[in-house]
Amino acid sequence: MEYFVEQAASHREAESKIRTKYGDKARIMHHKTIRLGGFLGLFTREGVEVTGYFSHEPPKGRPETSRKSADLEEEKRKILGSVKSEKTIDMVLKELQTIKEKMDQPQQTSVPRTTDHPTLARMEELLQYNDFTPGYIAAMIKRLRATFSIDELDDQEMVEAQLVDWIGESIQIYQPERGDHPTVFVLVGPTGVGKTTTIAKLAAVHGMNGTANGSSQASVRIITIDNYRIGAREQIETYGSIMDIPVACVDSAQEMKKQIALFQDTDVVFVDTIGKSPRQFSQLGEMNEVVRACGGSAQVHLAISATTKTSDLYELLRQFEPFGYRSIIVTKLDETTRIGNVISVLHEKQKPISYLTDGQRVPENLERATVERLLLTLEELHINRRRIAETYAKPNDGESNG
Repeated sequence: MEYFVEQAASHREAESKIRTKYGDKARIMHHKTIRLGGFLGLFTREGVEVTGYFSHEPPKGRPETSRKSADLEEEKRKILGSVKSEKTIDMVLKELQTIKEKMDQPQQTSVPRTTDHPTLARMEELLQYNDFTPGYIAAMIKRLRATFSIDELDDQEMVEAQLVDWIGESIQIYQPERGDHPTVFVLVGPTGVGKTTTIAKLAAVHGMNGTANGSSQASVRIITIDNYRIGAREQIETYGSIMDIPVACVDSAQEMKKQIALFQDTDVVFVDTIGKSPRQFSQLGEMNEVVRACGGSAQVHLAISATTKTSDLYELLRQFEPFGYRSIIVTKLDETTRIGNVISVLHEKQKPISYLTDGQRVPENLERATVERLLLTLEELHINRRRIAETYAKPNDGESNG
């Protein structure tokens, strides 16, 4: 098995390039948006980088062929034995002729098994195209095979609709909790996923739309512990100034407790944390101490980018587990066209999704996560919007996004 990395101006061009260079055995593992060309960082254009692998292993021989060869060998042995039994040469030649005729006959293709049914193959292809994990794909195909008869599998539209329904069922949506007053919303996650911008969007939405209890405008505060990244403090303070939301900066657990106490009359307190690599174990531990100072009722949420590759998703979920996060916020949906791996991993780990972001605009590019919205990101699969909307109707459509 060999791995490859290819760059192109678009996903279609990248796939065409991969098929031309590596053939049909090529499998795509991950893709991300990059900047191409330019001079000294100027005049660049958007492109994609695709990572994948291909195998040199020759196709395995058919079991039928092996059995046929064994049968022919057995007949040869019988013939040789018959020679020793003083059979005539003419009879031996006739037997040899019979063997030759059998070998010259074209092999009859066996009846396709259910695993080879064209509809199942198409469903597997669609799931792979959307970057669902191998385990998720195998489970879905197994379920389809167990549910539909061979005749029913001929109705590809019906099978595809059922597959989409099952994908929807595998997506968990976070239900907001009404905790102590004030509500403390803490956002953690690795560097570069857009935590600060997401905090600003959440603060703006809550400040403008109010809380779920019906108030016309919520009292919102922001606390940041990201005092080390260049420009981080200035960025969140600028957002706060524009939205007329007070911003406090802390760098220790003691200061965090003090600020939370000062904001007891506030409806919602949003806490922006330092972006850390999941491999920075000691620094993650230090940050967790500050987060714990927010109190036991604080709601911790983990931000991940929709462009994160599968292996990194598993690592992120594991390393941030000590923070006790309640939901996932998926950011940068605008930077990828396929999020099957995100759906797969979160389903496997039973993690609900609370919010989605798909751009830099505050607060426009933020929305509550819904099954319908996530299903609409799937490529090539036919999505019946009306059916999905009815199946996964929001329990409180009149509730604001905040």
